[in-house]
Amino acid sequence: MMKAIVNSRIITLQGILFNHAVLFEDRIRGIVAETQLGKFTISEQFDGQGQYVSPGFIDIHVHGCNGFDTMDEDKRALAVISEGLLQTGVTSFMPTTMTMSMTRLEQSIEHIRQAMKKSSGAQVLGCHLEGPFIHEEYKGAQDKQYIIAPDIKKIESYLDCIKIITIAPEIADSKDFIQACVQKGIVVSIGHSSATYEQGMEAIGSGVSHMTHTFNALPPLHHRFPGAIGAAMDSDITCELIADNLHVHPAMQRILLKVKGLGKMILITDGMRASLLGDGEYDLGGQNVIVKDGEARLTDGVIAGSILTLNKAVRNFMENTGLGLAEAIQLVTLNPARQIRVDHDKGSLEVGKHADMILFHDNLEISAAFVKGNLLFRR
Repeated sequence: MMKAIVNSRIITLQGILFNHAVLFEDRIRGIVAETQLGKFTISEQFDGQGQYVSPGFIDIHVHGCNGFDTMDEDKRALAVISEGLLQTGVTSFMPTTMTMSMTRLEQSIEHIRQAMKKSSGAQVLGCHLEGPFIHEEYKGAQDKQYIIAPDIKKIESYLDCIKIITIAPEIADSKDFIQACVQKGIVVSIGHSSATYEQGMEAIGSGVSHMTHTFNALPPLHHRFPGAIGAAMDSDITCELIADNLHVHPAMQRILLKVKGLGKMILITDGMRASLLGDGEYDLGGQNVIVKDGEARLTDGVIAGSILTLNKAVRNFMENTGLGLAEAIQLVTLNPARQIRVDHDKGSLEVGKHADMILFHDNLEISAAFVKGNLLFRR
């Protein structure tokens, strides 16, 4: 049955359309002038009330929200997270793991695998494995006792649902590991790493195509020792960014955009269970986290994930860079979809793609979210 969203401003790759309607079932069937609507049999019509309609956001790096975490043993966790994310504009996401015991990791990946088959909220696209293949010195909020060297055998039975793996490529000789992952279609990302510029470039030559939360848990960019950040800037890999203005100064956000360009940046949240809940004491990967005044930190003061939401990240990034809305939206829609190779189905409002859509106000507050044509959230 054909449905339509009318009376809205539609964000497309060609710009923002006025006086048009989106026709959809589970997939987008057309974007037509409202004067043409009489030609179609429409079973349900949604009034956009002048709001924006955009592709649903895709968060490829999020640990949790709404009191739950990807690493929780509770089987309800991913369902609660996927429902919570809808109110932030996220219609599909990659649950992201932490460095914990292999038993806990395997359990979490299995939960993700099951959640990919059925979803009550935002769609689960696969696993972002952040750790355990990282460097102890740049572990950030990860637990060092479970850090191990990159080993494909450890994750062999989960290669069907792992889509991104964050590694420190300088640990052991990870060239074979990187190449094995890339052959399986997995995106390999540099993160939580002490890599030099040379090691970073070598890893990129082996197939690394991504950087995990750029600038964070990495040696700072230095004019004599450019490090992994220098390698990311000096190559065409895609860079994640946490645009909460705590993890990365607005000036560095602008610089990264100038260097990488619109097509090679992805905004992420790195959100944890406190997201949508606010201040208090929580845990992340088995470690205590205190959230105070919007900042999440371990008891020793190390920043521990964020409570950023993706709609707020877009708003911050627009304010920090002067980017227009239609451009900024690409950093949370088409760019992540391309990077994890789901852009044939997601990432833009085009005929034939999934009807993953959101409605939002000028301030980016989300008022409705559709996943594959089903209205799953309404404020």
